[in-house]
Amino acid sequence: MIKTKRVLIGVFAVLTLLPLPLRSQEKIPAPYFLVYDHYMEELDTLDIEVDSVVGQDRDINTFVATAFQFEYGVRKWWTSELYLDMQTTQHESTLFTGFRIENRFRLLEEPHKVNPVLYIEYENVTGADKILKEIVGFDSKEDLAVPNSISNQEHNHELETRLILSSQIGEWNLAGNFIGEKDLGPFPWEFGYALGVSRPLAAAAGNRCAFCAERFSAGVELYGGAGTWNRFTLRGTSQYLAPDLLWVVPGEVNLKVSVGWGLTDESARMLIRFGVSKDIDGFGRKLGSLFGRH
Repeated sequence: MIKTKRVLIGVFAVLTLLPLPLRSQEKIPAPYFLVYDHYMEELDTLDIEVDSVVGQDRDINTFVATAFQFEYGVRKWWTSELYLDMQTTQHESTLFTGFRIENRFRLLEEPHKVNPVLYIEYENVTGADKILKEIVGFDSKEDLAVPNSISNQEHNHELETRLILSSQIGEWNLAGNFIGEKDLGPFPWEFGYALGVSRPLAAAAGNRCAFCAERFSAGVELYGGAGTWNRFTLRGTSQYLAPDLLWVVPGEVNLKVSVGWGLTDESARMLIRFGVSKDIDGFGRKLGSLFGRH
């Protein structure tokens, strides 16, 4: 756990001090960790983000799982992202658990009352992966109790899809994600969901103070598993409720935190999430200039 903390502190320091021109934020982002809304990454912008989750329950060893995320705006309607996952489990070990490649496609370019987005992700992770970016099927705290020495021997190749539906009503954002995940083997589809509502604490007024209400966004997420193709149900599944808070600090660095509580016997007692991110404008153009491209 000490190694993980040092990595997070180092990444935060680099992101905070990074001397690159950054876009001015016209909209405070939603504070979600699991829910996706219809807002895409800006064209040719690279978002560097580190998200971590601390899992606690009396039946499992406390763990810290971290995802290093690199999100790029390929087109106005297309965002692509790479995840690199690792975890540390108390009394066990620290592991690199795999990678994920995600693509989101906005189906309607102009804003509508309901904005649909199609999400497709390929996952190449071990059974020891604990980042818990989605809860599907009958995922439970029993899965988190399996020792790293055993779970890391399991290699998963999975396809995750989401239908994202998102609405902006004044300052309020309402989003729902309907998740389907399929192991690329002889296993049934697993289903889950993630629902979120959020809003900035105040409308943007151009103030530059660090603690102005407009620099904060708050929300709540409800997410969990919904069984499998053969047994579509909420009974016997993990369910979580998690308030979220985001703060845009000077330098346009986004800090967010969430404390989630398990609502069922299958859920872990508590999932504490925290993240830090920063956008780099014109990343592709800057990268191209290094190789003499115009």
